[in-house]
Amino acid sequence: MTIRNLAGTLRPASIAIVGASNREGELGRVVTENIISGGYSGAIYPVSPDYDQVLGFQCYQQVADLPQAPELAILAIPARDTPAAVSELGERGVPAAVVLAGGFDDDLREQLCDAARPFGLRLIGPNTIGLLAPQVRLNASFAHIAPEPGRLGLISQSGAIISSIIDWAAAERIGFSQIFSLGDTVDVDAGDCLNLLAEDARTSAILLYLESVTAPRKFMSAARAAAQIKPVIAIKAGRHDPTTQLTQLRTGVASGEDRVIEAAFRRAGIIRVDKLEDLFAAAEIRARFQPLDRGRTAIITNGGGAGILAVDHLLERGCEMASLSPHTLAALDTVLPAAWSGCNPVDILGDAPPERYKTAVEIIASDPGVDALLVMNTPTALASSTDAARAVASLAQEGMVRGKPVLACWLGKFTAEHARTMFKASGIASIETPAAAAEAVELLTRWSTLRHLVERVPENAVQFRTDRVVAARTFRKVAESGRHALSEAEAKAVIAAYGIPVPEMQVAADENEVEHWAAEMLGRYKALAIKLHSHTIFYKSELGGVVLGVESATAAREAARAIRTRLREHGRDAEIEGFSIQPMIRRPHARELMVGLRADPVFGPTALFGSGGLAADVVDDMAVGLVPLDEVLAGDLIEQTRISRQLGSYANVPPADRLAIERTLMGLSQLAIDFPCVTGARINPLLADEHGVIALDANIEIDPARIDERGPGACLAIRPYPSGWEVRAAVRDRAFVIRPMRPVDAALYSAFMARMDAEDLRLRFLAPTQQLSRDMLVSFTQLDYDREIAFVALEEPAGEMAGVVRYSADPDHERAEFGIIVRSDLKGFGLGKILLGRLIAYARADGLRWLDGVVLRENAGMLGLARRFGFASQPGPEDSTLSRISLALDGAPPLDPPVENRLKTTAP
Repeated sequence: MTIRNLAGTLRPASIAIVGASNREGELGRVVTENIISGGYSGAIYPVSPDYDQVLGFQCYQQVADLPQAPELAILAIPARDTPAAVSELGERGVPAAVVLAGGFDDDLREQLCDAARPFGLRLIGPNTIGLLAPQVRLNASFAHIAPEPGRLGLISQSGAIISSIIDWAAAERIGFSQIFSLGDTVDVDAGDCLNLLAEDARTSAILLYLESVTAPRKFMSAARAAAQIKPVIAIKAGRHDPTTQLTQLRTGVASGEDRVIEAAFRRAGIIRVDKLEDLFAAAEIRARFQPLDRGRTAIITNGGGAGILAVDHLLERGCEMASLSPHTLAALDTVLPAAWSGCNPVDILGDAPPERYKTAVEIIASDPGVDALLVMNTPTALASSTDAARAVASLAQEGMVRGKPVLACWLGKFTAEHARTMFKASGIASIETPAAAAEAVELLTRWSTLRHLVERVPENAVQFRTDRVVAARTFRKVAESGRHALSEAEAKAVIAAYGIPVPEMQVAADENEVEHWAAEMLGRYKALAIKLHSHTIFYKSELGGVVLGVESATAAREAARAIRTRLREHGRDAEIEGFSIQPMIRRPHARELMVGLRADPVFGPTALFGSGGLAADVVDDMAVGLVPLDEVLAGDLIEQTRISRQLGSYANVPPADRLAIERTLMGLSQLAIDFPCVTGARINPLLADEHGVIALDANIEIDPARIDERGPGACLAIRPYPSGWEVRAAVRDRAFVIRPMRPVDAALYSAFMARMDAEDLRLRFLAPTQQLSRDMLVSFTQLDYDREIAFVALEEPAGEMAGVVRYSADPDHERAEFGIIVRSDLKGFGLGKILLGRLIAYARADGLRWLDGVVLRENAGMLGLARRFGFASQPGPEDSTLSRISLALDGAPPLDPPVENRLKTTAP
């Protein structure tokens, strides 16, 4: 379940308090008092067998006595009594309940869930502070104060963090749209709340405090959907091993490695902060200002040193300093003293009176090359800091001047306090230090940066060959032999089957065979490497199991004998199963890299990239990315490392083949998708130069118990491209490939739309439509396959796009809205029938129950096609020119329950 039955948590019209009380200090009284004193105007139903009235409201003896089913229930009763109460609420038809009590052991949690499940009753908690919906003045919690209404949503797994944030927000005059305290998350989790707040028009940004992630695929899908619409700012507790263990003890859920959390947030477009004070700062900045695309910052200061410090901090955070236009510089010359700095930062000198501040801010805010202003003040006896603050505050409207954010940094403590109070009253963000000011500017631009990262489009469809049969046969052989680790030879056979180049390799049983193979191979190679061959020893170099630069057959034999001797000294000679012989690879420009796979307990398979060689673990230059990867994501993974700087040209070294490295990462990603049994893989070193890549050593580990599990597995946090749905079709002697859409299709899609007649676009979009913007193209081609799909028809052999059909499912994954469009010159070919049939088949396989659409009533062709597939039709509820069509995919009534708020156009 996702957001089913949760709508009432945002703006409930009625609420029941089970366990309401008149006794001072009891939880039931505190919560009831907070609901009443907060000004909630909905119906309030106290429930308790002990009272006839609670705080002036009629009290009901039991849930069954309630005059109606409330939209929300708050349970302020002991843990042991909660399952029975939940069952009664379910019988009464209550859709959602908040469980305040803690102290649930595993058995009691199971009883709680069992009580709710038959009724579809959603549970928030247990062990939660309550629920707060400030937009409707609802404080159904035991928080010490009620937050003011605002546009920030807050989701937290810790009630203590919520209390701290709302206390801070009260002092800063910052309000909230909704606050979810998740507690132990037996049901409703962060993914559900992200889905709710993403669609909530009263929420402009979302703050998130996490200790663990439950349902990672749902979380990633919801987070990405939310972050495309509004900033999501998160802090994740448990970044180090000891605190990771503590969060697991608190939540009962594995926390996951911090690098993987970072990768997940980056992939979803979530802004991550590390400290609670950073979350507070983020809340203030996001409550006051909209995100910036560039963040070109101009600094106005009465102290040159303070301005230079601010520039340092801004540049360290990757922010951009504004270049003031000649017109702006000339205007400043006319009003500022001759000794002013003449550039950005604008030093208006230590004796700057209020009018000088005011004039400088007005002029600079008018510069089109400035996106944000940082106004600074250092206290002096020459001019009043308070008067300067008053002058700047007088210019601001909702914290901005000419629509541009103004950040005020009045340095000091005693003198600056009054100024900061004035700034808060005028909506200007008051920041105490230059470093914090730089963080604020960077925060305003980071959402746009992450969105651009998420929305980058691959330039080409990278093709690489795979041979799943070879990999499957190898894995089964290893599993049947009772092993979980592949030998080097087996691992190289598997990665070679996924398009990763490997050197020639022979395996010898003993020293005699080593000599034989060395003699044969030295006829083709100048030198050889002799390695230990073992199914149980992976890091051969650590035991002296590798000899390099062998140039004769005799030397090869001696090298093998020396390896055996060293293993005997370590007491591990019984693990020797032979020796491998391979050529020494002479690539003078090669960089040593490490690539791999690792299974995370929360987010599933992850891809690794970093510096390779013997010192790889010491250097600790490694980036992590979630599987699946495409060309863009593989490139981003590379860019996150220090070794990436060495992949370009420098001195006389030509650049390495980046595409070959990306293909290697994509090959490993596909291996993880195809075989859920793979728990780890490591290629080190992977040599990369201008000629490509080659894997000199490889290890792969599997879980033999999962050898029969087919990919892609449910453990993937991101649903991969559904490659099994690619088919070919012939229509009137013309051949088409019908396949799911990929991000790389953006260029094809643009060309396709350019060939559409204006009338066909009007019929499809229900109104005259211009060509799609780049942002729209990106959003239509970069799909979250967990909640949406699009099939394209590509005409062969040219590969031109001929038609598109798609649907987007609701968060409950019950209904989906579809759209279809066929290129104007191909109308009447029957291509629409093929595409729609394919979409319906996929929707059924995807577990959807209804497929809905909105069609202009004059669009007879579309309505006729829908009828042929069994769609029922009825007039649009809000517009008589529209028809709403619906197909029951599982035998359910086609138009029952009604589709709400769905008269929107789905992309073609």
